[in-house]
Amino acid sequence: METSPAGHTTARPRNRTALFWASVACAAALLGVAVWMLAGNPAVLGGHPLLPGILLAAAAAGAAWAVLLWRRREVPRPRSRVRTIGAWAGRLAVLALAAGLAWLNPFAYQPGPTAEAGPASDFTVTETDTTITMSPDGAATKGLVFYPGARVDARAYQDVLAPVVGAGCRVVILKEPLGLSLLDGNQARSAIEANPDITTWAVGGHSLGGVSASSFALNNTEVTGLVLYASYPVESLRGRTGLSVLSVSGTQDGLSTPEKIEASRELLPVDTEFVAVQGGVHAFFGDYGPQPGDGEPGISRSSAQQQIGSATAGFLGRF
Repeated sequence: METSPAGHTTARPRNRTALFWASVACAAALLGVAVWMLAGNPAVLGGHPLLPGILLAAAAAGAAWAVLLWRRREVPRPRSRVRTIGAWAGRLAVLALAAGLAWLNPFAYQPGPTAEAGPASDFTVTETDTTITMSPDGAATKGLVFYPGARVDARAYQDVLAPVVGAGCRVVILKEPLGLSLLDGNQARSAIEANPDITTWAVGGHSLGGVSASSFALNNTEVTGLVLYASYPVESLRGRTGLSVLSVSGTQDGLSTPEKIEASRELLPVDTEFVAVQGGVHAFFGDYGPQPGDGEPGISRSSAQQQIGSATAGFLGRF
């Protein structure tokens, strides 16, 4: 060990060199993950503005740190043991932040056969920073606000929900902050307020999005319908009067398994309509490719989505 003039014990030169290169790694990680996500995934810039904003800030911090290290071009000055431990902890936190940002990289929309065949009916798509609104050709009085699954591109649900729009229902797909509906569970409120001409509302969601939709339906009595895609609530809706519920699931789903869907009956109204897509999996409820942990499908994506869209359109037509 070395001793400074003031008598403080300092790290060995080898440790100081390691700390310097750890700083280089942190700067590279911040800058690299930001460039990788912003340039490589269209869902980032096309989604809620919070994620690209954070990535731009991370890129700026990484670039500034790299410039500072280049201008110094020397190993950091000797530090006390306490400062050295703090410096290592800070750099580990930065690396953890970079890893967290990489995990938030969303599942991008991958158009399937339904999109390639073109829309089944005429409708208008309007997009803002926080919503994608699909409106039928003509006046609509019913509306569905839809929460996407965790880290899934909002555009991935346009095709599966197109039959709902064709049945005369306006659909508002939410762009969630960081792709996580739990960060703003009341986001449906702003969508409802932005469409005052709609008199009858349902909310819905896929996977984690369905959890947020369930909570919103529980606490907002003007909502009269709930659509769950491979999802279930965490709070009981048995006492929520005036609410019609549709639960659509896949029998091969490896995440929201049939056992979990069956157990959710205890939390849903007794007249809940359950639809099981034989051979369907978790990722078939949107167009975003395969999902880790999912099951093996026993049906084609297009066939499954025809059943999903038809069941949803029929349900909303009745409630």
